[in-house]
Amino acid sequence: MTRARAPLCLVEAGGLAADRDGLTLVDIAVEAGRIASILPAGTEAMPRGPAFDCDGGIVLPRLVDCHVHLDKGHIWPRRPNPDGSFMGALNSVMADREANWSAGDVRARMDFGLRCAFAHGTAALRTHIDSLGKQIGISWPVLAELRAEWAGRIAIQASPLFGIQFALDEGHVRDVVAAVKAHGDRLFGCVTYMIPELDAALDIVFRTAIENGFDLDLHVDETNDPAARSLEHIADAAIRHRFAGKILAGHCCSLALQEPEVEARIIAKVLEAGIAVVSLPMCNMYLQDRAPGRTPRWRGVTALHELKAAGVPVMIASDNTRDPFYAYGDLDLIEVLREGTRILQLDHSGTDWANAVARMPAAIMGLEGKAGEGLGVLTAGGPADLILTRARDWTELFARPQADRSVLVGGRAIDSTLPDHRELDHLAGMRSGPGAP
Repeated sequence: MTRARAPLCLVEAGGLAADRDGLTLVDIAVEAGRIASILPAGTEAMPRGPAFDCDGGIVLPRLVDCHVHLDKGHIWPRRPNPDGSFMGALNSVMADREANWSAGDVRARMDFGLRCAFAHGTAALRTHIDSLGKQIGISWPVLAELRAEWAGRIAIQASPLFGIQFALDEGHVRDVVAAVKAHGDRLFGCVTYMIPELDAALDIVFRTAIENGFDLDLHVDETNDPAARSLEHIADAAIRHRFAGKILAGHCCSLALQEPEVEARIIAKVLEAGIAVVSLPMCNMYLQDRAPGRTPRWRGVTALHELKAAGVPVMIASDNTRDPFYAYGDLDLIEVLREGTRILQLDHSGTDWANAVARMPAAIMGLEGKAGEGLGVLTAGGPADLILTRARDWTELFARPQADRSVLVGGRAIDSTLPDHRELDHLAGMRSGPGAP
């Protein structure tokens, strides 16, 4: 393909120059489903043969979504959030999980989400799996089956999710570890908040990860309360235990509400501890600082610019889809990048933010380089897994949903028709409370 524009930050090739948007005009040769070469546009060394003229349109690698909740997805029709609050979401999900989350129900909704993500151009994702009580034995086997079925289309990772207080329950930790070892991806995690036993519980989480060779993925401080500083406790625990694995901290909303000196202190610890941070801009803007009859005063997101400036690896991701935590969404990372740019004001702050949905999440998921065959980047020898658009710069890309994008897997266009929400109508018939149709 000729005259393609690609973000230079996502291209592994020499001799390229970027424009003011950080985009470089290239010719990309594809042979046998792989990228044979990436050269400056018009280079005579390009191999002869049929060529597709991209006419300056932006080309991206297939993208990487490092924080989603496939098991919660699409329960809104039968269990909406009653007031749009975080507690409304938590209580609604708990009730729906107890009433309806059979293996068949979870499988149908998870597979629907995967088909959406694939059609939009996602190459890999990490989903959190609610891991409490009977659900441990239901959702984890379903996850393993879907991972096998989707191999070669989407690389799927999974991390357990439960409240930090359950880390104090030896039996619960044992059951979750067994599920991860049987069906998971050497990942352990939970939701942290300021319980009195936080440090003791974190010691158990870190010891469990060290003893089993797990990386960690944590939900952190998803609140507008400045007193919520579990991120600092996590960093202290990582340093205390000399943890050598990868740590991804999601949300970290209250970090943005700290006094400047406190924020700087916590960020310095996060950097020292080797923690990466993922912001979930769409979900957090939906939930945070919501009060009846009052306009929200902040956007709900973490201090992403400050983290990045300090050298902390940062990324953005989809989070929830059509469930009580986020009523919207479709696992579309181009939408996430577009809305993240607006919510977090990523424009006017560098030209490498495409890393946040590609190279960075691939690295934290261990999918970069040879192991992942170049996921999240465009590189000679890597798979010709591409998203082709007609947009010629970022303003054109973000002005429209890019519904006419083409997605290539192994150099071939996939059917990018999205599944119809009507396919899940039979699940909405499982009434679980007020508001269900």
